[in-house]
Amino acid sequence: MDNPEVILTLGALAQTTRLDVFKLLIRSEPNGVAAGEISRILDVPHNTLSTHLGILSRSGLIRSKRYSRSIVYRADLERFREMTLFLLADCCGGNPETCATAIADLFPCYPTKEEANV
Repeated sequence: MDNPEVILTLGALAQTTRLDVFKLLIRSEPNGVAAGEISRILDVPHNTLSTHLGILSRSGLIRSKRYSRSIVYRADLERFREMTLFLLADCCGGNPETCATAIADLFPCYPTKEEANV
C-alpha cells in the first residue's frame, strides 16, 4: 500500500454515512449485510446508499456479491489491515515498546503472544 491508496481509503471513510456503513459491515463479518438491510438499519435512502457503497467499493474497503435479487456487502478486512499496518509502520520511531499499549488496544479480542503460549 502506498500514500495514494491510503488517501483514497481514508477519504472513503471521511464521511459519516460511509463510516457507519463500514463499521456495520465489520460488525457483521463474516456474513455481510444486504444493501436493503443496510439502508433500513442506517435509515439511508437507497439511491444515497448506492453512491456511498460505490465509493467504499472503489476504495477497496468493501466487497459485494450478488445472491439472486440481493447484493450482500462485506468489509474487506485484509484491505483494512493493510491500511492500518501502513499507518503504524513508522509508529513511535521504530520503538515497539512505546506503541505496545496503542497496538494492544487494537486487538482486544486476540490474545497476546505471551497469553497464547500459556
